Amino acid sequence: MARDGSIRDRTARLGRAAALVLALVAGIAGPAAAQDPELTFFRIATGGVNGTYYPIGAIIGNAISNPAGSRPCGQGGSCGVPNLIAAAVSSNGSVANVEAIETGQIESAFAQADVVHDAYYGKRTFDGRQPMQKLRVIANLYAERMQVVVRRGIGIAGIRDLAGKRVSLDEPGSGTLLMARLVLKSYGLAETDVVADYLKPGPASSLMLRDELDAFVIVAGVPTNVVADLTANGVADLLALDGAPVDKILETHPFLARTAIPAETYWPGAPEIPTIGVGAQWIVSADVPEERVYAICRALWNTATRVLLDGGHPAGKQIRLETALDGIDIPLHPGAARCYDELGVSR
Repeated sequence: MARDGSIRDRTARLGRAAALVLALVAGIAGPAAAQDPELTFFRIATGGVNGTYYPIGAIIGNAISNPAGSRPCGQGGSCGVPNLIAAAVSSNGSVANVEAIETGQIESAFAQADVVHDAYYGKRTFDGRQPMQKLRVIANLYAERMQVVVRRGIGIAGIRDLAGKRVSLDEPGSGTLLMARLVLKSYGLAETDVVADYLKPGPASSLMLRDELDAFVIVAGVPTNVVADLTANGVADLLALDGAPVDKILETHPFLARTAIPAETYWPGAPEIPTIGVGAQWIVSADVPEERVYAICRALWNTATRVLLDGGHPAGKQIRLETALDGIDIPLHPGAARCYDELGVSR
């Protein structure tokens, strides 16, 4: 229980920090920003505040920010990009994020690798649409795992038991919804076979606590706050995804892979839970200047950022330079490509 509390506390602090940065962006903090023509605002579209994207976005936003007046990096101050203020922004998720990048509504975003691939090449979900050729990658961040959270004690032992149950599949515009549909289909269920809701994990968790929802799906880094709360309080369990139905998914979706929620992630003595996962990528518009992305990339991999990632959220520990180019099959932004060339990392 103490560990789950610490996760929530860190996330709350990150949320408050992001709010302060957003206040600066809006000019609430005073006239200094308006007086500095060199100040650049840089947004990172994430996901719902109860997932993993948002707290990781807040950590990275803090790490790459370096407004005027900050203490020098070498004196324990910010090691971010001079005169840059970055902030995590909540969003509907991966699909909405790639669309926002392509239309110029946001500078950068986090998104699932499969969604990025499909959007860039106009495949599957984006079939028949103009390929989103402005998408570029800064980095692969960490592995996201599909978590099927079910209310304990109501007889849900596998995916097929969801038939007739009240299940939240996440919001339209999320990568989770796409993966949830894949999983249902692979197990022989149509979306109409469940009583479907389309909610973010936070509201879904609240309904589950009131016995008004039987299951919900979330694709995120682990541990995830809302899942930790429900499992620690004995309200929910997690389903395993394995066997022939998973084989069927992997045959046609190369960006998905077998993975596992490690043993004891959510409670002492918890077994390893097989599931499927996908890489989380940090993407950016091709319109963002090369020098800016280069500086952001160098700040991301600064040793000072490593301290923030390791201490801010458990998923942050998985963000490593050696895996920064894993699973990327669309162009890197030229600024990121130059950054990795200098750091000696190649695909």
